[in-house]
Amino acid sequence: MRYLHTMVRVKDLDASIAFYKLLGLEETRRYDNEGGRFTLVFLAPPGQPDCPVELTYNWDGDEGLPSDSRHFGHLAYAVKDIYAKCAELQAAGVTINRPPRDGRMAFVRSPDNISIELLQDGDALPPQEPWASMGNTGHW
Repeated sequence: MRYLHTMVRVKDLDASIAFYKLLGLEETRRYDNEGGRFTLVFLAPPGQPDCPVELTYNWDGDEGLPSDSRHFGHLAYAVKDIYAKCAELQAAGVTINRPPRDGRMAFVRSPDNISIELLQDGDALPPQEPWASMGNTGHW
């Protein structure tokens, strides 16, 4: 058995691609299906094409998309500096739902409400403001 990908449905393909690229993922391939009226975009961390997330965009909309995707669970990515990544995301308008108070873990949400876990690669960083005293925002 070999892992292939994780799929999430998206409402706005451009906004979703921009979000995942902001996380640091790169587009590895794209498939437009005229007959099925959908687009698949695969994005993966640099140098890791074997662990992509597949964004599925239905051209005519997707009324079945849940309003709160917590049942999905989450995607998780290790980052070199969790404080720097959270600051970068926040500066781009992304809400940090669970700040990295412990220097180890944070959660954000994609434009389609998919929960994304960010984990510090290696040992946790020492607690640092403003993150150490920042509360949670919404669901994560």
